[in-house]
Amino acid sequence: MIQLQRGMRGKLSQVLDAAQEIVLEMQVQGGAVYDYSCFGIDAAGKLSDDRYMVFYNQTQSPAGEIRYAASGQGARYVFRLGMLPQNIQKLVFTVSIDGNGTMGQIASHTVSVSQNGQEQLRLSLTGADFKEERAIISLEIYRKDEWRYAAVASGFNGGLGDLLRFFGGEEAEDAPGQPNPAPVQHNPASAQLNSAPVQHNPAPAQPNSAPVQQNPAQQSRNIVPVQNVPVWGTGQSGRVWGNPAPQPVAASPAAAAPVTAGGKISLEKKLATGAPQLVSLAKPIMNELERCGLSDEIARVALVLDISGSMTGRYRNGTVQEIVNKTLPLAVQFDDDGALDFWYYGTTCRKMEDVTMRNYQSAVPADWNKLMHTLGGCNNEPAVMQEIIDEYRRSRVPAYVLFVTDGGVGNTSKIKKLLTEASHFPIFWQFVGVGGSGYGVLEQLDNMSGRFVDNANFFALDDFKTVPDAELYRRLLSEFPMWLREVRRLGMIR
Repeated sequence: MIQLQRGMRGKLSQVLDAAQEIVLEMQVQGGAVYDYSCFGIDAAGKLSDDRYMVFYNQTQSPAGEIRYAASGQGARYVFRLGMLPQNIQKLVFTVSIDGNGTMGQIASHTVSVSQNGQEQLRLSLTGADFKEERAIISLEIYRKDEWRYAAVASGFNGGLGDLLRFFGGEEAEDAPGQPNPAPVQHNPASAQLNSAPVQHNPAPAQPNSAPVQQNPAQQSRNIVPVQNVPVWGTGQSGRVWGNPAPQPVAASPAAAAPVTAGGKISLEKKLATGAPQLVSLAKPIMNELERCGLSDEIARVALVLDISGSMTGRYRNGTVQEIVNKTLPLAVQFDDDGALDFWYYGTTCRKMEDVTMRNYQSAVPADWNKLMHTLGGCNNEPAVMQEIIDEYRRSRVPAYVLFVTDGGVGNTSKIKKLLTEASHFPIFWQFVGVGGSGYGVLEQLDNMSGRFVDNANFFALDDFKTVPDAELYRRLLSEFPMWLREVRRLGMIR
């Protein structure tokens, strides 16, 4: 059994059979009433089909792929990933407070994943892991080539209604002619649904089972589908979820701060929680993204690092670790998984474990010289470029590849051929030279013909560590927005 820590990720196939039935149980020990929810979201991170919000008032998905039942003071989910439709790319398991209180006041929160009665994964948190948040995004199970898990363990400022809006739904307005209920006292820090304590039905929900019976207190706060409206980002109709007769309450600035206008949790909040040493990078990154109109862009991010012999000095003086540190926040912002795809290359190449806020400080191994010897001391850009093309050629979202070398670039004809091939795929290459020379074909990209779109940019830096952050991100993102506009115009990405 793996004891998960915040930020840990892995392949489900390493701990259980993703094709078989999986059980996930959630519990909170605390003084409030807690709502447990599972959001089945699409590649854009949105609840494009409201039937895949599974919680106390909708206890199973359309074909019973996901089933909910109350379990003591918690919830029990039983699901089969192989039955889910292709548009469901991620299951997000959350818990939120119904009424007053914060997650900083809980005694404990546990998430357990098991199969055939054997617990395989466990996430254990306490109130010390949170502050004034009113919800927790606990665990995600998502597709990325295969099914994987991520221990998000991130606090969220809002209740169930706020989580719903975050994933693309809305709360309904009062129905015409419907009498208003008695006034409800709201916590001024959050626009959420308050109510009397809810007693959830303890009977497990089975496919095609009878509706769950609720007590009157729960019926007064039902969250139900009430009308058909366009769902943001899908171009289709879907039902809006909400309380049939909510009292309108404006969210306070404090409650709204961690979430951007586009619905993402802010980069500053993510870094403050998962990688506080990097939080100073959030402002220059977001300033540049807002200037370019990319603050809500979704993309995969890759970092490719030269580990040939001439890079030895930059590994020794910490330059390479600094490159990792300053690239990871781009992945945290762009990639809904918050992961940085990562390669080293010399004569040969190797795809490494994804870099996350949990492991970024060890992305450059202490014995990097052994890896340098293993991969070979010469530059062979075409080998790693081919791997990257194979990785992203079928991607449905753009891929931003930061490719760092100190020069000695040869194989001109092969690199040109690969860049021409890659121009038909949603891959943008940002080449950066660090304190070297002999960049060869990379310095000729502006004059390179034959590509379907201009898909690459290059610049060189004498000393990566001395460049101001604002200037660095301006240069890293200078041509990416133009490429995005062009590939969208051509229909290569959405």
